[in-house]
Amino acid sequence: MAIRPFRLRGHYFALAMLAYPLTMLYVFQWLGYQEVSLPMKRDAPLLYMQFADQRAYVVLALGLLVVALAVSLGVENSRFGMALLAIKQNEPAAEAAGIDTWRWKMRAIMLSGALAGMAGGLYAVVLLVVTPESVFGMLVSAQPLILALFGGVGSLWGPVIGAVVLVPLAEGLNGELGDVLPGIQGVVYGVAIILIILGAPEGVYWHLRDRFAKSRSAPLISAEPVPAVARSDARPTGRGDLLVLRGIGISFGGLRALDHVDLVVGEGSLHGIIGPNGAGKTTLFNVVNGFLAPDAGEISFGGDQLTGLRPNQVCRRGIGRTFQVVRAFPRMTVLENVVVGAFVGTSDDRAAEQMVRAALHRVGLADRGAALAGGLTTHELRLMELARALAPRPRLVLLDETLAGLGHDDLGGILDVIRRVREEGVTLLIIEHTMQAMVRLVDEFSVLDHGRLIAAGRPDEIVRDRRVIEAYLGRRWMDRVADAVA
Repeated sequence: MAIRPFRLRGHYFALAMLAYPLTMLYVFQWLGYQEVSLPMKRDAPLLYMQFADQRAYVVLALGLLVVALAVSLGVENSRFGMALLAIKQNEPAAEAAGIDTWRWKMRAIMLSGALAGMAGGLYAVVLLVVTPESVFGMLVSAQPLILALFGGVGSLWGPVIGAVVLVPLAEGLNGELGDVLPGIQGVVYGVAIILIILGAPEGVYWHLRDRFAKSRSAPLISAEPVPAVARSDARPTGRGDLLVLRGIGISFGGLRALDHVDLVVGEGSLHGIIGPNGAGKTTLFNVVNGFLAPDAGEISFGGDQLTGLRPNQVCRRGIGRTFQVVRAFPRMTVLENVVVGAFVGTSDDRAAEQMVRAALHRVGLADRGAALAGGLTTHELRLMELARALAPRPRLVLLDETLAGLGHDDLGGILDVIRRVREEGVTLLIIEHTMQAMVRLVDEFSVLDHGRLIAAGRPDEIVRDRRVIEAYLGRRWMDRVADAVA
């Protein structure tokens, strides 16, 4: 039961976690624990934190605040914070980039629980008489979440802004009007959430930053360009089978999305997968990448079994991935987006910096490192996502319709990048509908239709295959594609 909230994302995850303190509230009330009194030990004030001078509690509270801010600042400027920010903005992309989302979320819960425990200990000493409602009540439990949502999640200053604005307002109104309007605190927090949802859904901090800040620096890496990876530095092109799929099958209810698919991708090759919409191409990628578990069949990569591995584990074995719809981290810079992918390739931040700079140089985005991903064009987003996949120097990259949504003028640049990456020894498996480009690009095609592999071979063979023409190309395309091959 404790694992189920981990399936939720973003604010839904936080809201689901509110169920636990409410459960504890009803359990303690059912057991008859209406209140618990702390013993009075004024003879040892430092040991029991029971001071005659109430200002001592203010000093303790400020000290805990400094500790919490220091810990939060350390997290924000570390891999931990980068991983959490990536998970919040796009969890599938973070998982595909090698981030173990389950472990990072569990670590975040443990750390936040420790900080909450410190605050709760001081809170109990101040109250002296603890009741289930004062510790696990809805207002007490929801208050930290509301403050963070109001100020802005994902930044040290977001919860600080929320606390500075809302807590004095709510407590002040409660002191003045609490006898006339009981529950005025809840009204203040409710109105605050409504206003922030309508006016600044991401929170006050992010709204102000987007409005006044022109750019944002990346704390972990610099933007100096470096030469592209030379062929001698890349993995040598091999002739063996790198990725092998045997008898892959998967169903969604009564729909057979993949039906006994066999696929062999040679090391150093550029292998294309084509087929009509709904043929199962992206489903095949999701199976290879670990987002979907096949009902039947086996997948091996470089001789190692991939079947049953999660996406982050697949990435760590040397498989990068781009998506049909670009999955970026919009509130992170281009540099930060790519460094999330580089972290899986090394434990050294300096080495990760070199990987990121090399990857951006390879795709032609070396001068856009400080730009926010949310402000990029589709062409730049495609290149950035490709750089993120290339940063940890994988052996295989899965390209899911990388050319989708691009104008004619942008196609050539991305095709040149793909060719260069292939020349450096990286194996590429690409899904694409732009056949004029594909027949000049790939070494071999595999054609899917209704989840089945209907043909495989060289481009000149595939464009003349009657089954492929009928299922996908159509006779109108036959002459045009055949002429392009010739």
